[in-house]
Amino acid sequence: MPGLWTRTRTTLEMIKWEHSIFALPFALTAAILAAGGLPAWRTIAWILVAMVAARSCAMAFNRWADADLDAANPRTRTRAIPAGLLTRRFVLGFTVLAALVFVLASAQLNRLTLYLSPLVLVVLLGYSYMKRISRWSHLVLGLALGLAPAAAWIAVRGSLDPRILVLTAAVTLWTGGFDVLYACQDFEHDRAAGLYSLPQSIGIPGAFSAARAMHLAMLGLLVWFGLLFHFRTVAWIGIAAVGLLLAYEHSLVSPGDLRRLNAAFFTMNGVIATVFLAFVAADLWLRS
Repeated sequence: MPGLWTRTRTTLEMIKWEHSIFALPFALTAAILAAGGLPAWRTIAWILVAMVAARSCAMAFNRWADADLDAANPRTRTRAIPAGLLTRRFVLGFTVLAALVFVLASAQLNRLTLYLSPLVLVVLLGYSYMKRISRWSHLVLGLALGLAPAAAWIAVRGSLDPRILVLTAAVTLWTGGFDVLYACQDFEHDRAAGLYSLPQSIGIPGAFSAARAMHLAMLGLLVWFGLLFHFRTVAWIGIAAVGLLLAYEHSLVSPGDLRRLNAAFFTMNGVIATVFLAFVAADLWLRS
């Protein structure tokens, strides 16, 4: 048991499970809009379980699928599997367990979330192989997170409102944009290994331009989303704040200076998602 606990803790550190916060605020935004306020606590609890399980499953599988690639990359060779801290068999077992928890949580929400859960897993796990076949793998990762608000809406309503797909598209481009920036640090490795990414395909300066374009499009989609849901002043302030935070995020890095990439990638994106949720929730609260 001590060995199992140690390996489980190492796995959680490896997948950085705390970064589930990236998509979670957008899922909760969709949930409160679907409910017209705070959903039932049981629904919120199972959404949280499903979100954490889904991301844990996807990240663990990615580490399992990329173990050999990670071993050849100076930036990632200290990860748990290449470093010998975990076996691929244990990580695959953890992946299966997380997938089962995700399906269980989906079943506790409603029938449609259960029926759609295998399709969600296909997207989540399929991303790990996209870098081998397409430079647009960043958008597949984006879709993996972008499904969160649509899934949360279905969790609350038991049906899909096409309007929430605008938020799905926004989150997809938001995630895709910062993943393009993150991939810049693997430019040399990806080229040597024959992997595909926008930085590898069009160069780092071009990748920065593509990331900016994705984030500008994301802001445009948030404006459209606000119009569809008749946002009032507070929520519009939230969208403006997201725009300012994105601008600050881009100011932290440049094609010639990636030193603050982790701050831009991890810290700022968590702040952006949380700020959006907070302002939309405040807007709904002020209406009630």
